[in-house]
Amino acid sequence: MDGRYRKNILPGAQVDIVLKTDQRTGRLTHGTVKDILTRSAHHPHGIKVRLTDGQVGRVKKIDPIQPID
Repeated sequence: MDGRYRKNILPGAQVDIVLKTDQRTGRLTHGTVKDILTRSAHHPHGIKVRLTDGQVGRVKKIDPIQPID
């Protein structure tokens, strides 16, 4: 799913983000969304989120939801 649209991101979602310090390299950090920080419905570089471990970055990839058996 597209990380540029706020409607695609929910707290608890597994995502890959780019931290501010990694913007030049594009290195991705994986984690779970705690808070959505961007207020607008769309951002061209990705919606800014805070992960459960406190790291803040822009969403580049959202993992599909896995059904629980």
